Amino acid sequence: MQGVQVAAGAGCGIRRRCALAFSLLLFFCALWTAAPAGAADDNTQAAHLADRLRDNPVYVTDQLPREVPRSAAPDFARAAERTGVPTYVLVLPGHSADDGEALLGAVHDRLGRDGLYVLVDYLEVTDAVAFGVKAPAEDALTVALYELPYDAGPLRSFERFADVVAQGGAKAAAQAETAHERYGDSGGGEDPEELYIGPTDRENQAFLTGIVLTGIPLLILLLGSFVRRRRRRRPSAHGSPGSGTPSRLPRGALSGVALLTAVAIALGAWLTFDQTTSSAAQAPTAADLSARVDRVVKGLKQDPVYTDPESQQVLDAGQRARLRDRISEFGRSEGGGPVFVSVVPLMTEDESAGNAHVFASAVHAGLGRDGVYVVADPLDGDINGVSYGLPRVPNRSLFDLPDSVQYDDSEARDHQLGDRLGQFMTFVEKAPRTDGLDHPAVDRAPEPVDDHALAPLFSGDFWPGLIVGAFGALVLFALLAGALSIVGTVLRRRNPAPLPSGALPFEAPTDPSLGYLRRTARSELLALQREFTDNPEQAAHIRAWDCFDGAMLLVDGDVDALADDAVEPASLVAVVVLSRAGRAALSTEAASDDSNSNSNSNSNTYNLCCGLNPLHGPAVSRHHIRISAEGRRRSLLPVCQMCRETAIVEPGTVHTLRMTLPGTGPERGDRVPYEEVTGPLPAIRNGIPQLINRIRESTSVR
Repeated sequence: MQGVQVAAGAGCGIRRRCALAFSLLLFFCALWTAAPAGAADDNTQAAHLADRLRDNPVYVTDQLPREVPRSAAPDFARAAERTGVPTYVLVLPGHSADDGEALLGAVHDRLGRDGLYVLVDYLEVTDAVAFGVKAPAEDALTVALYELPYDAGPLRSFERFADVVAQGGAKAAAQAETAHERYGDSGGGEDPEELYIGPTDRENQAFLTGIVLTGIPLLILLLGSFVRRRRRRRPSAHGSPGSGTPSRLPRGALSGVALLTAVAIALGAWLTFDQTTSSAAQAPTAADLSARVDRVVKGLKQDPVYTDPESQQVLDAGQRARLRDRISEFGRSEGGGPVFVSVVPLMTEDESAGNAHVFASAVHAGLGRDGVYVVADPLDGDINGVSYGLPRVPNRSLFDLPDSVQYDDSEARDHQLGDRLGQFMTFVEKAPRTDGLDHPAVDRAPEPVDDHALAPLFSGDFWPGLIVGAFGALVLFALLAGALSIVGTVLRRRNPAPLPSGALPFEAPTDPSLGYLRRTARSELLALQREFTDNPEQAAHIRAWDCFDGAMLLVDGDVDALADDAVEPASLVAVVVLSRAGRAALSTEAASDDSNSNSNSNSNTYNLCCGLNPLHGPAVSRHHIRISAEGRRRSLLPVCQMCRETAIVEPGTVHTLRMTLPGTGPERGDRVPYEEVTGPLPAIRNGIPQLINRIRESTSVR
């Protein structure tokens, strides 16, 4: 009996120990199920990344092919070798971890290898921690952050980081302090110069190139022609008509200069604005663009719910299990079918350019099975569904998916994706039946080269720039020409001193107005007077003095009298001719002295004036001229080169070159041929000496 009691006591002890063990098991299970989803999930993420680094110390994600393709991994590996310490590099999307240092620590614990652990996103190096090695990680991070512009790209940022680490602690600390002082808050917040330009900058470059390409050459043509016309209007030393300062450029040279300028501008702009891309992103290969899709397709073949192992997990094990059960139940229901759920981040840098429908289309093509494809983004919480060939769930019905299911604006880290995916399955289960199959159009992402490629320089706003440049050149030329004319007029009115003889415009109108004759006579006479003042030795020459004396007699010795009505038009013409002849004599004498020739050889220079219009200047020969349109009578007159050529080529029109003067007295409105007026002027046909003699005779001075 006692043995039975002992045996019973032993059995009770065993039962108590079993009950205690079972209670402890239930307690730990409860603790495990009550733990936050992120705890185990973070370990899953760290374990996955550690496995990748175990195979290769540099891991480049397949989720950023448009910015950092996986084919760029060798470039990161070469830079990592320069640090001088074991370096493990993770290139991941920027939202892969809330705390980058914590993720690197978890990966280090899983991998169990000491070294420098570096986290890089699609822009730059974001975090770095040294485990068991000496490396100035913080200083290198500071230098890479401050010294490089934001568009330098992740590879260049990591290369700069690695170079600073390789220099050692002292130099790295000094560089970090310098970078912080120059580019940090203490340095005024100055930013490094950007390395790349954007599409707007390229449009501005093209617009500016178009403006300059037409504006400057056209302005050269306009200003060159303007200056050449002004120079031609100036009289030569001998006062011959149209023989102003000759252009030193041969005919067509101005057009050639403008053409060469346009070519130089186009070539210079092409060499200066030589940017072809707006980013440091490398061009991905076809394998880079398909790597993540292939990974997801492989996972969906084994499990209808695929969660990205590189991202923070937003579905716990229980939520995934319940979602699988709902999918399995829907597949067995009448009219149901497969449902494939991909919980992956969508970004503009991935293969789909952030388009859920493009990603779903690629996964459907890779998996080769019809059904409902669901893409849930753990970053922003969006849920998108696309139906392929499933009659019970037409694709158009998914457009009516409630906003509360499709979008989430809460601040929850997991965006309540577990509950909202369950609501999505409820919506799919209640979808009405339809007849026929529904195959949506295949969506395609833009080509990666189009993401960052800049438009050609000679395109876009370049063409409007050409028009604006031409218009601007015309406006600028009009302003310059108007300003020069206004300044010249103001200076002539405010400054009574005459312009230099070489700067006087040469004009010979056929029907000069009274105002024109007064202005020209005053300018020409003052110019002759000034040449006598500036050149006292030449002033003694008889020929020039006679011309000056005759002109002064016509104005009674007062140049200001030319502004009054007291001086008749004929006398004004005589003053102009005598002043030009006097200046020509002085210039001829000066040229004769310079060449050591006899001054008497030029004593007859500018003796005869053009008989049709004395303002034309010296005559070159005598010629029979019809001076009137009526009758056929001809007169033998001295003529200038222009009138002589006209008389030979078009004799019937040469009379139109005959100068007429405003009438005087009651018939002031009528014009009179200059040789028919009273006074000394008609004597000019016989030469300037005869004109001077007639002036002296008319004033009783001999």
